[in-house]
Amino acid sequence: MFDLISPNASADTSAMTEARMTEIVFPDHTNHLGTLFGGQALAWMDKAAFIAASRYARRTVVTARSEQIDFHLPVPKGALVELIARVVETGRTSMQVEVEMIREDLLTGESQLATRGRFTMIALDVEGKPTAVPPLPVAQA
Repeated sequence: MFDLISPNASADTSAMTEARMTEIVFPDHTNHLGTLFGGQALAWMDKAAFIAASRYARRTVVTARSEQIDFHLPVPKGALVELIARVVETGRTSMQVEVEMIREDLLTGESQLATRGRFTMIALDVEGKPTAVPPLPVAQA
């Protein structure tokens, strides 16, 4: 499930900078300790970054880099995870996307930051070459 958040109320879809994705941790997503595999967490985070960057740039995008992935808490089998991806910076052809993974206990409703990371996404043209992305809108006070 994806929800898109626009930084302002205008109908300009190029201003969308955030995407949210929800997953449930099933047994096949876990390791021998019953917690989410790190690789699965990264795959979900990359997917969320891809969605945010694609929707923002309205271009095909590819992951160029993942960096500073911090695993704060394990995510147990049966937990709900919400991934929140935000385009936080743009270059000529690149976008920096920060992704947070929040774990939620479905029985208590308690939620906590489990993982945080940053991804560099590159926009491509129809020939598969890097292409320009729009600059981030200036925040209004």
